[in-house]
Amino acid sequence: MKIALDPTPFHHDYSLLELPRVVADLGYEWLQLTPHVDMIPFFNHPKADDDLVAKFKKACSDAGVGIASVLPVLRWSGPDEDAREAAVRYWKRAIQITVDLGVSTMNTEFSGRPEKPEESERAFYRSMEELVPIIEREGLDVLIDPHPDDFVEDGLAAVRTIRGINSKNIGMVIVACHQFHMGGDLDAIMAAAGDMVRLVHVADTMDHHRSHGLRYITNPPGNAVRVHQHLKIGDGDVDWNQFFGGLGKLGFYDRDTVMVSSVFAENENAHEVSRYQLDTIRKYVSEHS
Repeated sequence: MKIALDPTPFHHDYSLLELPRVVADLGYEWLQLTPHVDMIPFFNHPKADDDLVAKFKKACSDAGVGIASVLPVLRWSGPDEDAREAAVRYWKRAIQITVDLGVSTMNTEFSGRPEKPEESERAFYRSMEELVPIIEREGLDVLIDPHPDDFVEDGLAAVRTIRGINSKNIGMVIVACHQFHMGGDLDAIMAAAGDMVRLVHVADTMDHHRSHGLRYITNPPGNAVRVHQHLKIGDGDVDWNQFFGGLGKLGFYDRDTVMVSSVFAENENAHEVSRYQLDTIRKYVSEHS
């Protein structure tokens, strides 16, 4: 298992090519390449040419940091066909960047629209028909997160949707701080997913169902919003013994898997929080391995 840092909190203070050194200085051996304006931005065409890809790969090597995964977020399930077709083109370039970086794992989100689940599912499988042969040819592992506000949010529904692709190269991401939008029964989700779970994100959040659903209040009532945080371990309601213990039952720690610290809520303390996350993750892993 690789323990990686999501360097998103450092994007505004450091350039793309400085990030590997920041990650190394924080004690991590791996980073996750998340959407960055100079590499693979949210929803739009990748902005890195071959020269910049090579420079980033060298910066990682010079810092002694590996790239555990590449995370694009593109509208490959968008019910708008023009947006979906564009996302597939962007995905092809993102795949090439990943291959050129020497990385074999990508993780992403289902995307699509929850208010248009049938249209989004059709778009998703249409994109899979075009992309899965490329993913399989390149030997990539593409892992998908049922993100809040995607057309698939429920964890068990995510297992079924991924199973329907019928490819061993497609698996599942479990993000600890999304679990209260995933149906809430983490044990059942992990049991159903099994070795489909090959990447997880570690961050805490409040359970928005508590206090009779009044933990978060939006006005007017009934707004179609999904609220969660990416807090450091211990600042929310995630049961960390359940989370790490469940991964232990899956044999997650003994497989070629990735665990990502992804705290976004405390940029002003990002250095201290990143070190705390690494120490705390290692503690829980040692207890549940």
